[in-house]
Amino acid sequence: MLVSLLLIGSSLTAPQMAVQAASQTIVENSAEGITNGVNRIIGGIISYARWPASSPAAPHGLCLVGAPRLTDRIGPVLPGGRTVAVRRATAAGATGGDCDIIFLGRMPVADRQRLIAWVRGRPVLTITDDDPDCSFGAMFCLSSGPRKISFSVNLDAIGRGPLRIDPRVLKIGSDDGEAR
Repeated sequence: MLVSLLLIGSSLTAPQMAVQAASQTIVENSAEGITNGVNRIIGGIISYARWPASSPAAPHGLCLVGAPRLTDRIGPVLPGGRTVAVRRATAAGATGGDCDIIFLGRMPVADRQRLIAWVRGRPVLTITDDDPDCSFGAMFCLSSGPRKISFSVNLDAIGRGPLRIDPRVLKIGSDDGEAR
């Protein structure tokens, strides 16, 4: 409860601030371990997101735009049983309406800016692995360190759209359910 109140307060007083939310430790430092960690975090984030007027049984469309730094193998079934229909898309192709989630990899800054501007006000979840400080406007920003993957939450970006993100998303990063 206190974390929720602090996050609400920080979003009101510092809307541009990205908040370090949690970290996920990966047991093995291999490509497969990192892929599993990325998929676990993405699955957790999706499980705490609520789209307006969507059916929980319907798979979400996840568009992979650019060249991901951490992994290029996302889904189609993520931890927790969440199903996503994964497809590669260009920045222009991701605005077609079938992308409920956009995963942004390395891409030209101008394309990223146009895509983030298009997403504002729409029910689209944005996740990136190419902006560890979460300064370019994605809602969730993945980063990696020695034997771990962590993510930051951009409260300003979340607040600009109709998606509802449960404040408990801060707990998904740790195995024991507490944000670090």
